[in-house]
Amino acid sequence: MTQKAAAEIAVPTRRERSDPLGIAYLATIGIVILAWIAGLVWAAIAFFSWLVS
Repeated sequence: MTQKAAAEIAVPTRRERSDPLGIAYLATIGIVILAWIAGLVWAAIAFFSWLVS
């Protein structure tokens, strides 16, 4: 007998669950990036407003 039949059995893989800590890290990074971009936009508006006045 060969071991071929045993090797062909499909073992269902466990589905990866989302990592809450990883999602929290991504959300934090996203918020920080948005705040940084908003700060740059605010600084540019303030600078050009000062420049024009």
